[in-house]
Amino acid sequence: MARGRSRRSGEYGEFWPAYVDVLSTLLLVVTLLMSIFMIAQYFSAEEATGKDSALKRLTRQISELTSMLSLEKGKSQSAADELAALQASLSALKADNQKLTGAGLGADERAEAAEGKIAGLSADLESQKNISSEALSKVDLLNQQLIALRRQIAALNDALDAADKKGDESDKTIKDLGARLNAALAIQVQELKRYRSDFFGRLSELLKDRKDIRVVGDRFVFESEVLFPSGSATLTPEGMSAMDKIAEAIVELQRSIPNDIDWALQINGHTDSRPISKAQFPSNWELSTARAAAVVKYLIVRGVPADRLVAAGYGEFQPVDGGTSEEAMQKNRRIELKLTSR
Repeated sequence: MARGRSRRSGEYGEFWPAYVDVLSTLLLVVTLLMSIFMIAQYFSAEEATGKDSALKRLTRQISELTSMLSLEKGKSQSAADELAALQASLSALKADNQKLTGAGLGADERAEAAEGKIAGLSADLESQKNISSEALSKVDLLNQQLIALRRQIAALNDALDAADKKGDESDKTIKDLGARLNAALAIQVQELKRYRSDFFGRLSELLKDRKDIRVVGDRFVFESEVLFPSGSATLTPEGMSAMDKIAEAIVELQRSIPNDIDWALQINGHTDSRPISKAQFPSNWELSTARAAAVVKYLIVRGVPADRLVAAGYGEFQPVDGGTSEEAMQKNRRIELKLTSR
């Protein structure tokens, strides 16, 4: 009889570590589920910061959460099986206790110890049931979170599709506008070339007797001596007479150019490479700029709109003749008129 009781006490000793393992496993399950819940909340809050990156992160997290959920469901099932085993062990302990009680007064102490263990196991069993129930609730909550995440991903996909369609439409619109703008600019350039030809033709006719005025490419070139005294930016009477004809041609041209063509007459001043140092003109920059400005101001007085005129000085840095002879210097001292678009 004593050997039988000793064997049962050994079974209690073997049963206790298994129970502790079950409890540890369930606690780990709860901790892991809480971590998963926090991760899901974090990624749910972060998804609004960027559609593309949120979509990728959410897809990856759903895959991970699904795997972890399957694992935790398996662990929950194992815990339930172990709880069933605990209940069976508890029933066996109760049966042993009844046998010990019926065996007589000699077994009272062992019976009391067994009753104590049974009471402790019963309390632990109830606690395990509560933990298991809480774990199942967490699993349920995770399932709801996964459903919500999938809905958010679907909404993001719809938004991305809509954005792609709008982007394609915008690109097409921009290309169409670009093509139209290029076509309009090409038409304006061609029209401006025609008016430039008419303008130069008119100036050539007005100044046909002047050998010191010539057309070079798309520019009408006046030698500085025709317009200004040496080292000065004041127009000579002869220069004013030449500018009167130019102003007349520009005013006549303005009447025929359509308003949608944004044209301008650019006056460029150039000097030769001889240095100049005066209080009024410390360098050739100031002299060339002052001469261009003087022409502009005179044309404005003669009726040319100020908003159609541009003055620029280039000093000696854009020569038409790289030589150092007096003839080369004379060619480089010049005023150029160019009809251009703005």
